[in-house]
Amino acid sequence: MVDVQPVIRQVSSREVYRNPWMTVREDAIERPDGSPGLYGYVVKPDFVLVVPEEDGGFHLVEEYRYPIGRRSWSFPQGSAEADTREDEARRELAEETGLRAARLRHLGCLDNAHGMTNQAVHVFLATGLAEGTASREHTEQDMRQRWVRRAEFEQMISEGSVADSSSVAAYMLWLLHGQQ
Repeated sequence: MVDVQPVIRQVSSREVYRNPWMTVREDAIERPDGSPGLYGYVVKPDFVLVVPEEDGGFHLVEEYRYPIGRRSWSFPQGSAEADTREDEARRELAEETGLRAARLRHLGCLDNAHGMTNQAVHVFLATGLAEGTASREHTEQDMRQRWVRRAEFEQMISEGSVADSSSVAAYMLWLLHGQQ
């Protein structure tokens, strides 16, 4: 049985900030008990994340992430204009790593940070990989790539060198889909 909770009602909404990548909104709300409230959140388009699996391990990318002030390892991810999410995943994988996937499998869709944004991440498993030339965006000029064995990837999570929540959640989806 589904537990249905009372809904928060939007009273008004205003755009606080906008740039080409996101919008910040501030909404006046009314809670189920009638009390007023305020909610700020980021509106961003959904993105794709690709788990490139090969020979008992994964291809990862690393780049400097300005908001956290350090370099970070993750699975390839981002938004690329395409007709379908699968096409977007293929394009993002090729752009960041040069890899082309013979097979893509959709593992799931997750809320990225449901307390502060409406953005979701669409997770794909890429197999049957063929090497090619990466065509990274100008903003990805410091990006590095490497292949790691599964045990090393798990160690990287444990040590915090893979701390990207989307990549860790994607790995869990990979496990749940029987990719052991």
